[in-house]
Amino acid sequence: MIAIILGTRPEIIKMSPIIRECERQGVDYFILHTGQHYSYEMDRIFFEELHLPDAKYRLDVGSGSHGEQTGKMLAGIEKVLQIGSPDHVVVLGDPNTALAGALAAAKMHIPICHIEAGRRSYNRMMPEEINRIIIDHISDCLCTPNELTQGNLLKEGIDSTKIIRTGDPIVSAVREILTVAQESSTVLDDLHLTPKGYILVTAHRAENVDKKERLEDILTALRALSTEFSLPVIFPVHPRTEKKIRVFGLSLEGITVTKPFGYLDFLQLEVNAKLVLTDSGCIQEEACILGVPCVTLRDDTERPETLTIGCNVLAGTNPDRIMSASQRMMSLDPGWRNPFGDEHSGKQIVQFLCT
Repeated sequence: MIAIILGTRPEIIKMSPIIRECERQGVDYFILHTGQHYSYEMDRIFFEELHLPDAKYRLDVGSGSHGEQTGKMLAGIEKVLQIGSPDHVVVLGDPNTALAGALAAAKMHIPICHIEAGRRSYNRMMPEEINRIIIDHISDCLCTPNELTQGNLLKEGIDSTKIIRTGDPIVSAVREILTVAQESSTVLDDLHLTPKGYILVTAHRAENVDKKERLEDILTALRALSTEFSLPVIFPVHPRTEKKIRVFGLSLEGITVTKPFGYLDFLQLEVNAKLVLTDSGCIQEEACILGVPCVTLRDDTERPETLTIGCNVLAGTNPDRIMSASQRMMSLDPGWRNPFGDEHSGKQIVQFLCT
């Protein structure tokens, strides 16, 4: 029995190939959803569009400080693991959900499989970096996206027999869903957009949106980009970001603001964008896979391979840096090689767990 623990939009998307592979192979599993993301737009719509079975267990933890949220998850996950008695616990990436799932499993001596292991930004001011390091060092099976992430683990003294290079399941998730999105999504028509005729933006990280100066700089840069390139800037606003814009009294004038999209619509917006600006690690990967230039609104990234191959550039939140980086990236020929593996990672991970 495999326990798949998730709780955020990226986890739902990236776990979808694992869940489908369990179904295909007839493997016993259950889904535990912590409720870290809980709005319809950030949660249930992804289960619906990806045709995933609903979670067997839902904790409905909701928002809170890192300690409060992780503590509630840890207590709830422990109870579920006592009931479900899984042979393996599978967690992904670096959210508080993954940390709580790994800690609960470790204390109960249940083997942990960490998907997307070995990512490092080397910035311990980021809570996610702390989560990654802890999860990797208590996991029994570490599934890495590529040689770089595998090397990070070896440098930290992790036993090489625990590491398996599987690629990142985001590749199969994107490729499986993109065809459906192109056939069924009407988002370009709905927003009166043309392919490569707009810029797509996301911003949700606390270090950006919880600080008035950084968030204001991002919005200033977006208005300048729209004017400079005579292109609409499409900004699906995360609930956290929307709240902070309102609290800080910031202006969204000159920016096309929408509510968050489901995955089908968002993929269609991504693949047809002239440029993507984001502070999301998952979207850095998706843009790379889709062949769309990306400007990252951060000072570091746990996806440095995207910088190495030239599909992504760090710009922070300074408006001048964002403008300069955007000008450079929009002149690129997107002929880079995807560094995240192929579409078989889900199959490889499930087969490894079942041996």
